[in-house]
Parts: sequence; structure tokens; C-alpha cells
Amino acid sequence: MIELNRAVAVAMADGLDEGLALMDGIRRLDDYYLLHAARADLLRRLGRTGESARAYERALELAPSDVERDFLHGRLTALET
Repeated sequence: MIELNRAVAVAMADGLDEGLALMDGIRRLDDYYLLHAARADLLRRLGRTGESARAYERALELAPSDVERDFLHGRLTALET
């Protein structure tokens, strides 16, 4: 979890690509929906919509509540417009 928070901070301070590279190195959180949601957001900001959609879809599969799934579904839908 600390590594994910660090990756988000690096993305905001040093650049989206650098944060994404750190996130891509976090393997033990592969079943954690927020890792995939954060990756999706960075990918979206980088204009990599196909990859972003796949990451949002994975986050949706793992999200524990309807509220979170609704939010992620909205983000995914926004990519398609």
C-alpha cells in the first residue's frame, strides 16, 4: 500500500510516466482494485485510452462495493465518449 501511495505521489510531482512505471512494478497488489483504478487514471491522463479501459475493467472486477463500481463504470464510460 505504501508503494502505491508513493507511486501516486511521484506521478503528481515528477510526471505521470514515472508514477506509472512504479505502479507497474507493484505485483503483490494485483488483486487490489485501487492499484488498477490508479493505473487507469494515469493511463487516461497520458491519452492511452485502450490500456486505461482495460485497467478500469480490472478495477471494476475487483471493486468491493456498488458505489465504487458505479464510480469506476462512469470513468470507463467517459473514455468511450
